[in-house]
Order: sequence, then structure tokens, then C-alpha cells
Amino acid sequence: MPLGSLTWTPALDRPDLLAAGTADAVRRWATASDDVAAAVRVTEIDPDLADTAALTAAYDLPLDASANCVLVAGRRAGEERVAAAVVLASTRADVNNAIKRLLDVRKASFMAMDRAVEDSGMEYGGITPIGLPEGWRVLVDARVRDAGDVVVGSGLRRSKITLPGALLARMPGVEVVEDLALPVS
Repeated sequence: MPLGSLTWTPALDRPDLLAAGTADAVRRWATASDDVAAAVRVTEIDPDLADTAALTAAYDLPLDASANCVLVAGRRAGEERVAAAVVLASTRADVNNAIKRLLDVRKASFMAMDRAVEDSGMEYGGITPIGLPEGWRVLVDARVRDAGDVVVGSGLRRSKITLPGALLARMPGVEVVEDLALPVS
């Protein structure tokens, strides 16, 4: 099914459009779940249009079909706790309440761009929940699960992935959270 004005291809047919960790994760996931190979698709984009506002405008994508993946960290008793939060682009991650509570930290903050890129092995503007380092929590807002097909990063700025939100919610290690995000005011 087409999404926006983009041409989508099965992601496993174009691993060159995926960050190395993302490609490995999609392959492992497809081995464990039969519907992944056909449902996880990728498209090439202009890397200058990777940010959500530019992407949705340039490629005629509905804002509610775009999901942002943000990396958040906090500390408790000297231990750092890291999570990826996946929320619809029409909302914003509730870092100060929901995510802070889920991580059980006093203060949660967005990871600095340089560190997010280095630690995730992904490019800024392309960070995706698929293929993050082992041990990182992946929190998905329930609205993403219920959204139909969603567009997320591929690990690279020059491409995007689409997949059903319900499939993303079933990805190994994902925790679906009600009200992980707040409406954008």
C-alpha cells in the first residue's frame, strides 16, 4: 500500500538503505516472525528532508503516519538507564513524567545529539527503534501501535522505513505504553 509520494521496497531487498545494526535486526526479526519480511519496507529520500516537518511536506505524508524515535537517559544510584521512546510526530514524548517514571530516575533528559549518534550507531535524523544496542529499553506509545502504517528512521538520514504500528509494537523487546506522549499544543 502506498504511503505518501514515496516508492517503498521490502527492507531486506535494500540493506544498503539501512544502518548496519538496523539491517541485522530486521534480518533476525524476519527469521523469527514470518510477516516481517514483507511488512517492513524502506525508501530512499533526500537526506536534507529527513526531519519530520520537511519530510511530511515534501513527500505528502500525513503527520500522524510519522513516528519519531528519541533517546532518553537518566541515572539512579549511579546506574545510567537509557530508553528509546517512539511517539507519533503529532505528539511529543512525555520525558518529565511518563518516561522518568518508567526509567525510575529522578531526572530524564534527551540524549545529546553527538552521544545519541555514537551510542546508537545511527545517523541523527534517522534514529530508529529497530537495531538499537542490547539492553536499551524501547518504549512505544500506544498511539503508534494503533496508527496503521508508520514511518520511522532507518538508521540513516537518506532513507526511511515504514511498517504497521501493530507490528512495531510486537518487535522483540518493545514495551507498549499508554500515554507515553502528550499532544502537541
